[in-house]
Amino acid sequence: MNFLGRGSRNQRTFRPKKNAPVGDKGMKLKRHIDATLGSGNLQEVVRLPVGEDLNEWLAVNTVDFFNQVNVLYGTLMEFCTPATCPKMAAGPKYEYRWADGVKIKRPIEVSAPKYVEYLMDWIENQLDEESIFPQKLGAPFPPNFPDIIKTIFKRLFRVYAHIYHSHFQMITKLEEEAHLNTCFKHFMLFTWEFRLINREELAPLSELIDTIILRS
Repeated sequence: MNFLGRGSRNQRTFRPKKNAPVGDKGMKLKRHIDATLGSGNLQEVVRLPVGEDLNEWLAVNTVDFFNQVNVLYGTLMEFCTPATCPKMAAGPKYEYRWADGVKIKRPIEVSAPKYVEYLMDWIENQLDEESIFPQKLGAPFPPNFPDIIKTIFKRLFRVYAHIYHSHFQMITKLEEEAHLNTCFKHFMLFTWEFRLINREELAPLSELIDTIILRS
């Protein structure tokens, strides 16, 4: 399956973008990300800036990746429906079921669009929760913050896996493959840098990931 191609960005979005954490530190890190992205060196973009707090860096980047996936999936909403995608799958071998541990404690089978809706609502709730993503400068992050970030990244990866396996032809038709590949490469290099997703979870896109890492 050839996932690497050329294309352009479609601007339709699926929900309003979230802003980076407020305060001098959050805005400073966001400016650093934007500035280094312009260099084209994604390995440099993902690296923790010298002297900066790891949790702050994870927080600001998580908001950015959440927004990126929203934009990408938003371009496919009319094509990813309960009829076309009755299961949240990444090819014939991998199927994902939804549970958030609170409202839905046992994993349930849902369509791909419903899974993504549940996921984005769940992530948005995490981002809006002061005790998890503090907005005030110097406010402490929870002790389990790295684990929360890992769960968010694991689930965002599933959206990428579904897009590549179920909608890549449409992405190509929309001339968005270059943007998709760049976003995914950025996401994976960040994931790799901070070991946010277990290798077995990456299996649906292992060949593409190996190509990304080797080329970087």
